[in-house]
Amino acid sequence: MCLILLAWQAHAEYPLVVAANRDEFFARPSAPAAFWSDAPQVCAGRDLEAGGTWLGSSRNQRFAALTNFREGRQPGDGWRSRGELVAAFLSGSAAPLDYLAGVADRAADYNGFNLFVGDSDTLAYYANRGGQPPRSLAAGIYGLSNHLLDTPWPKLASARRAFAESLPGLPASEPFFTLLADQEIVPDRHLPETGVSLDWERILSAVFVRSASYGTRASTLLMRGIDGRTTLLERSFGADARLLGETGATFASASTADLNPR
Repeated sequence: MCLILLAWQAHAEYPLVVAANRDEFFARPSAPAAFWSDAPQVCAGRDLEAGGTWLGSSRNQRFAALTNFREGRQPGDGWRSRGELVAAFLSGSAAPLDYLAGVADRAADYNGFNLFVGDSDTLAYYANRGGQPPRSLAAGIYGLSNHLLDTPWPKLASARRAFAESLPGLPASEPFFTLLADQEIVPDRHLPETGVSLDWERILSAVFVRSASYGTRASTLLMRGIDGRTTLLERSFGADARLLGETGATFASASTADLNPR
């Protein structure tokens, strides 16, 4: 996941709203959002290589999402999969800050990451870069890409503005998917320097990343209402921004669920 926009207790009818793009190599196999057979309370996409996920929710109003921290070097071998951090929270029962305290204790087992975890009462954040402990987040609108929370990268700043402008129109979903589909490349003078080549800095500067081998694989909108019902909408993409399909799920805290490919 390379872009997460999040509104926490910032809307009267939707205490949690998340719009996110997951960027990944197209060769890495993954499954679209669905309820998991081995954890039936979890609704999320799935990394079929390591078994974890990048973003998801559960019937008991747990939410988690993750981005990698871009450091300009290849991950290498011997590290644990960062996607397991999201999956373990969604399928577990630990309070958000307690869970992140445990993650912080073993943070050196993973390459760089940013992690949101939350339940009906608390939203918390932790990164194993930057030297800060886990913390709960106040009500507000947040943006996260592949650096630390609210780092003002150009694509994050523009997407966050569009996200805030779209919130009053809820439950309309299309404005959020429109902002997630923005392929504008940032001018060179505004690009961050993250240790990758200039060509890659250009490609990665767009909200929706597009190339032949790597790019935005999924755009996701998650909305949790004040009644506890969660709606998760996802669009999946192949190389060069080819739309592969759409999935939608609406579910309550109990056993009611409806998941239909579109």
